[in-house]
Amino acid sequence: MEDFLPEDEPLSDARRRGEEIGASPIGSAGGAALRFLATLLGARTVVEIGSGCGVSGIWLMRGMPKDAVLTSVDIDPEHQRLAKQAYAEAGLGSFRTRMIIGPALEVLPRLTDGAYDLVFCDAQKREYPEYLTGALRLLRPGGVVAFDNALWGGWVADPDRRDPETEAIREVHRMIREDDRLVPLLVPVGDGLLCAVKRD
Repeated sequence: MEDFLPEDEPLSDARRRGEEIGASPIGSAGGAALRFLATLLGARTVVEIGSGCGVSGIWLMRGMPKDAVLTSVDIDPEHQRLAKQAYAEAGLGSFRTRMIIGPALEVLPRLTDGAYDLVFCDAQKREYPEYLTGALRLLRPGGVVAFDNALWGGWVADPDRRDPETEAIREVHRMIREDDRLVPLLVPVGDGLLCAVKRD
């Protein structure tokens, strides 16, 4: 599954640089799923929480229209610097991105309600439930929220795991399953991609 759509040089270089500084970008199958979602939605406005040093952004922008804008939020300036480098190497112009450095829970409230087609979350796992709350405010009806690491290395399914990160991911699973405004789907690609469509 991971090798079905091989990554080209800009993606593999971005992944290598991210891993060298301890970041964990979304896997290639998860990235392909993001591109698929962005294309399916015709996504013109996308927010990503956690830049993955450019890996997720490249996948997303390759699924978005040429004049669409990706808003990338990351607390780490080095991650954003590497993301900008990756976008340039992939031939994605700077006019296609809005880079915001800061804690996601401080940045998200400043973004416009109902203005986004897709929100992708791949940052602090303990904050996943709060990211969902923010995403539901930001998404238009018919928009999609997606969370990477939804399986968390298998720990989400292990009842003996009680650490804060695992519990937060379990909580976002529960929130999405029980919210009548959402149509959920857990996709077993990579480390799990938890998705939900916001109903009209």
